Amino acid sequence: MTQYWLFKTEPDAFSIHDLANQPNKREGWDGIRNYQARNFMRDTMKVGDLAFIYHSSCQHIGIAGLARVSDTGLTDPSQFNPESRYFDPKSASDNPRWCMVELEHVETFERILPLASIKQMPSIIDIGLVKKGGRLSVMPVNALEFDILLAAARSA
Repeated sequence: MTQYWLFKTEPDAFSIHDLANQPNKREGWDGIRNYQARNFMRDTMKVGDLAFIYHSSCQHIGIAGLARVSDTGLTDPSQFNPESRYFDPKSASDNPRWCMVELEHVETFERILPLASIKQMPSIIDIGLVKKGGRLSVMPVNALEFDILLAAARSA
């Protein structure tokens, strides 16, 4: 059964366009350093799950595209690189603390579905974007809200 997700990213670091322009349209989603987000990726995500790519901390904040989880159970190599901002000196190669998934580009929306519009949708009440303190870098989206947001993003 397909599950649905939202991945937040700052587009100057990595955007839906960067994912679309990868040679095989796939990229590992590394650098997650929140335990709850990590646990979603490690324990819950499955190959084939769909994910919104959400641009944050930029001029046009909102849902920018759609990706598919193409691989899971990957070790995040940035935790072992002392020159990476995601380096974790407490993580050991025989027992890594941080994982990642690989995402595959599915669709770039013609226009970003703005957060302000999402917050005004009466049926969107469960996603972390609209809840105080619920904005993880990786968060689940229920099937009903996913369908509503996908339709809105495609018609924005």
